[in-house]
Amino acid sequence: MTRLVRYLTLLAVGASLLFPSTGTASAAPAAPAAPAAESSWQPPLSTRGRYIVDANGNRFRLKSANWDGAQGSWTGSGSKADSANHHAQQNSYGVPLGLDRVPLAQLMADFHKLGINSIRLPFSNEMIHDTTAVPDAAVAANPQLRGRTPLGVFDAVVSALTSADFAVILNNHTNTSRWCCGIDGNERWNSSQSTQQWADDWVFMARRYAADPRVVGADLYNEVRRDVWDDPNWGSGDAHDWYAAAQLAADRILTEANPNLLIVIEGINWTGIPVDGFTHGRPLLTPARTLSHTLVAAHKLVYSAHFYGYTGPHHSGATGIGETSDPRYQDLSRDELFQALYDEAFFVSQDNGKHYTAPVWISEFGIGAGETGTAARTWFGNVTDYFADHDADFAYWPLVGWQGHDDWALLRYDTNGTRHGLLDDADWRAAGWQRLMSAASLSGPVAPVPAWQMLATDHGDYVQSVRVRATGDWDPGASKAACPDGLRLIGLGHTSGRGLCTDITAGGLRATDGAQTVVTDERNVPSGGDWASGYTKLQCAQGQFLIGYSHRGVGTSAALCAPAVTAPAGAGRTVWFDRSDNRPGNAPGGDFAVGDYKGQCADDEYAAGIAYTTRTGSSPGPAALLCRKLAP
Repeated sequence: MTRLVRYLTLLAVGASLLFPSTGTASAAPAAPAAPAAESSWQPPLSTRGRYIVDANGNRFRLKSANWDGAQGSWTGSGSKADSANHHAQQNSYGVPLGLDRVPLAQLMADFHKLGINSIRLPFSNEMIHDTTAVPDAAVAANPQLRGRTPLGVFDAVVSALTSADFAVILNNHTNTSRWCCGIDGNERWNSSQSTQQWADDWVFMARRYAADPRVVGADLYNEVRRDVWDDPNWGSGDAHDWYAAAQLAADRILTEANPNLLIVIEGINWTGIPVDGFTHGRPLLTPARTLSHTLVAAHKLVYSAHFYGYTGPHHSGATGIGETSDPRYQDLSRDELFQALYDEAFFVSQDNGKHYTAPVWISEFGIGAGETGTAARTWFGNVTDYFADHDADFAYWPLVGWQGHDDWALLRYDTNGTRHGLLDDADWRAAGWQRLMSAASLSGPVAPVPAWQMLATDHGDYVQSVRVRATGDWDPGASKAACPDGLRLIGLGHTSGRGLCTDITAGGLRATDGAQTVVTDERNVPSGGDWASGYTKLQCAQGQFLIGYSHRGVGTSAALCAPAVTAPAGAGRTVWFDRSDNRPGNAPGGDFAVGDYKGQCADDEYAAGIAYTTRTGSSPGPAALLCRKLAP
């Protein structure tokens, strides 16, 4: 969206505006309408490797568009009542665009004609708390919505969409109801509010629509980026740590509100000062290579990124003040663009069997119907080719606009409700759109694939098992990690506190009872069974396997063991990793502890013990794993 031009211009001169949200959230959601009588997909959605699948295990490719408006359209200056002060002179009144011009039923029919199956539905935190009824003009074509608050209108839109068999992904686009994305008080999830309030609002929204199974996802925050003074980061552990904030909100949504939702985590959109000679760029998903998310539900994570032709890997999208000499995406050759798409986002879905492997949803891309520039048009053709050839999940920006105002919209409506755009007019974008929608795509059943998940105690506990959390603090004062339910520990780093979990070969190995054992000594090491002579061995009892570990500083503290549903077999072998890596060939799961020595059991083994030393001059971190064969 062209909003970035304003963003970088303001950033270069150091201006910023903050707008706090006010009011209280309504308590009772509108009852969702029943889904359509016949459907080609069955909620809830989950993931299998790089693919999203429905409840029957069939591929569900997100062929989406963004229906914006509820996130706000005011550009930040002048009267909010004057449409001239809103993006593209379109006053959304804080509700999805078009409700003033077209009945909901007609909008649903038009959306289906585009061929999309899902809607990214942006909202602001301010919208949630706004108790003022929208003006009648905002819903003139839908008089049944008169007198409702913005959230009440949002309820009706969600119900209409899901009743029409669309999947809905809720998107927290902004803190304030102001047009994104500049120095606008919306740079981070906590720019205009606390992280606590942001997470609370997400729990509220997830609960609100939990009874509607076609509300399938929570897109946590839009285009996290630098404000005037500070950059967001991925894993530093401070108040600007997007990795940690997303982890917090995701786990709260899944444990407190709705365990069925997909959790969409967007990469970092911009860091640094966009001036030649200063470090700046667009990290997007690149940090996930070395630090990926592991949720309490192992098959609910989707990563996302945005691509627009007028931006670039190191170009903010600005023109004039704030513009750098870096190339935009539309300046890149076809091969250069494809490499950038892979490096910045698509490695996540194309690198199979890694700790970061997940579906990638390009939740924003787009261009104007009135675009005449050769480079921009070529970019659109190239990017839609790439998405088509790589069977990508996508969401076009935007879906709905006013005729004569926003020519980026796929569907534009005039004041009489007459439709214009991709379905009706001579629109040069149609070729790219058709290529994207009609290209060969995986459909039908998707075979289950092994899960590989990272544990990272960089800044404290990382207990991703709901069952373990329910037992309380199993090693007070230590940093603790535990695999998500259904996975077992298979690898450890020597000094990093990192671990690797999987369900390869055996699937869920744990017995159905809630038993677990914290091991802090050698009581389970049998006589004559010293598998790491001279080292302290924390060994699981016979018939148990490792699901977690703890440490104080770099020193090993305890092993967490659980009984297997079927007793594992085998005497075992010792895998040393205190002086070099010791992992299977081709290292399934990928590098889960970059820069550290790592040990990992084979795919057909389970870890049953951790050995370490307190010898002076040696690291007290894990030095060896006891790996045993799984039962045949």
